[in-house]
Amino acid sequence: MPIAAGRPAPEFSLADETGATRNLTDFRGQTIVLYFYPKDDTPGCTTEACNFRDDYSAYQQAGVVILGVSPDSPKSHAKFKQKFQLPFSLLADEDHAICEAYGVWGQKKFMGKEYMGVLRTTFVIDPQGVVKKVFEDVKPADHSAEVLAAVRG
Repeated sequence: MPIAAGRPAPEFSLADETGATRNLTDFRGQTIVLYFYPKDDTPGCTTEACNFRDDYSAYQQAGVVILGVSPDSPKSHAKFKQKFQLPFSLLADEDHAICEAYGVWGQKKFMGKEYMGVLRTTFVIDPQGVVKKVFEDVKPADHSAEVLAAVRG
């Protein structure tokens, strides 16, 4: 189960697509949309990322930082970001420790096979570092609009 709204967001220190280290505290004072997704350049993840991209100026106007997290490598993130011209950072959680800290690493099922993976989940984190809203079982096509409505209040 993902961590609940009202709790402090777990700190992280992850490499972005350039290899630079990003920490949650780097964004203190800003609202953050931290979205966890399973894999770069797959249909659902591409839809979700491109919708955040298409709505990016509205997020900027609202003063919101978008950060995507998956277990892919920084190199994979760099290709994905370039291919789809994503204007926000993608963070590499290769050992899925941050996914586990946020409670989004769990049992999944695809075509009758069970495996462990990222449960598509988004957290809105307030400027003080507290989780304000949690979106579970995200539908990639509608998700950005849903998150944008929440951050606009």
